[in-house]
Amino acid sequence: MKWLFLLLLMSFQMNNSLLFDFNEKSNPREWRIIDDVVMGGISDGKFKMDENGNGVFFGRVSTENNGGFSSVRHQMKAKDISGFSKVRIRLKGDGKKYQFRIKDNVNAYYSYITTFETSGEWENITLNLNDLYPSFRGQTLNLPNFDGKVLEEIAFLIGNKKEESFELKLDKIELLK
Repeated sequence: MKWLFLLLLMSFQMNNSLLFDFNEKSNPREWRIIDDVVMGGISDGKFKMDENGNGVFFGRVSTENNGGFSSVRHQMKAKDISGFSKVRIRLKGDGKKYQFRIKDNVNAYYSYITTFETSGEWENITLNLNDLYPSFRGQTLNLPNFDGKVLEEIAFLIGNKKEESFELKLDKIELLK
């Protein structure tokens, strides 16, 4: 019986790769807020851990002073993800649209992005990595989509071109084959 359990565990680990599992021991300082204040805006995003161990990205987006976005980012050592084709995020949103963003090099000026809509309930959002396209300051770049080889940063951004409060709860981010 013990061997069967070990085989099942190894099979699961070979098909999934955990990028981040939010829990009571998670350090919210591993996530960094970048708001439109970097270009004169006044949006105000925050990140915390709630009483259930979920990461919570929340705040208010303002379009004043040419602003309009808030983001939260997590950098990691370069991770080879060449065997994976999707990312699955367990989250609870507020019914708003968000961007999932990644970088294959933290020093790159652009991110690879895709948009997803939340339902207001706990759900699993599954995104194809090769659908993430390069973008910089809201402009799609004439470069290939993400090649799915290396990952150094993951981020969430809200920027729906309107004034709004937001809250996105995060439970788990994992790669899938």
